[in-house]
Amino acid sequence: MASSQKTLVDWGFVDIKDRELWNFLVGRKGGKTSILILDLILEKPYNKNQLATQLGFDYNTITYHIKIMCDHDYIKGEKFEKSVFYYPTEKFNKVHDEYKLLKEYVLNK
Repeated sequence: MASSQKTLVDWGFVDIKDRELWNFLVGRKGGKTSILILDLILEKPYNKNQLATQLGFDYNTITYHIKIMCDHDYIKGEKFEKSVFYYPTEKFNKVHDEYKLLKEYVLNK
């Protein structure tokens, strides 16, 4: 009986070069939450309070994911007046196409 489930080849994962991104999004329990945060930050810079309000998550959850993304150098914070706003880094921009593929996989599994 043939399975209707997509294989890694079907998803195009053989083309994924950035294994760190793979582990960050697919290999972590919080990958889906990080994707939701990243998607907003890709639209425009946000601070932690704005992200928590927009996504309906606890501030501490946002802080946790922001720290991990900063540690991986996928986003960067910049202080503006009294807030720190986060935006994607050059490193993330270089793997954006792979991110879109992995995002589709994580959100549909």
